Order: sequence, then structure tokens, then C-alpha cells
Amino acid sequence: MNGVELFLLGRTLMKIGEDAMPEPPGGADRHKGSARLVLIAASDVAAHPGTTVGDIAARTGLPQSQISTAVARLKEAGAITVAPDPADRRRVLISPAAVPSARVEQVRATTVDAALAAALGTDDPHRLREVADALAVLARHLVP
Repeated sequence: MNGVELFLLGRTLMKIGEDAMPEPPGGADRHKGSARLVLIAASDVAAHPGTTVGDIAARTGLPQSQISTAVARLKEAGAITVAPDPADRRRVLISPAAVPSARVEQVRATTVDAALAAALGTDDPHRLREVADALAVLARHLVP
């Protein structure tokens, strides 16, 4: 496998992951911005509690407007909390919610099985298990 093949595989895996996400209440069009941006912002907040929109944008390389939209979605879902920054009342400090919201629990509980079957174009349980097992190995070794 070369770098291009790995990159294309990564894009395919991201698409499968996005397809596996349960729809948010009110439908997908309720907020602009993809699930990918929300997940990037959520993972950054988890790694850097007490952060700001500007800091997330700087670390991720995403535009501040997209991070602001993602933070609004995360706040509405109950995945994060925001509090005024005591050093600068114009900013807010963003942290993971102390208790996972119902939406966070729903996302965590939803498996990739249906999206994986659709991507593979098969319902063959042996093939699905083989690919799911391979993904589990990759996640165990590569996900921080």
C-alpha cells in the first residue's frame, strides 16, 4: 500500500463512519456543518478541556466559523459545557460535559454494521465480521 492508497482508504473509512452516525434530532439539515467537523471539535475539546474556539481552530487548522458551528452543535447535544473566560469575558471556555448526554450515548451506542454492510455491498456475516475485526485491530494500534 502506498500513501495515496492509504489516504483514499482513510477517506472511505470517514465516509462509512459518517454514514453510521445516527441523525440528530430535527434532522441533518438543522445545523450547517458535517459530522466530521463536529467530531474533530469534540475530540479536540476532550484532549484540551477549558479551551476556546480560537484555540481549537488553531490546533485543527479549520476556520473559526466552522468550529463555532461545531461547538454550537456540541453544546445543543449536551456534549460540552461553556463558561465565560475569567481572563476575557468576550470568550468562552469549552469543556467536555461531566455526564454524557442522551445524544452522546446514542452516538456511542450506534454500531457501524449497517454502514459497513452498505459500503461492502453485502450482508455476508463472515465478510462483515472479517472487516469489522480488521478495523478493530487498526483502531487498537492507531487511535490515540
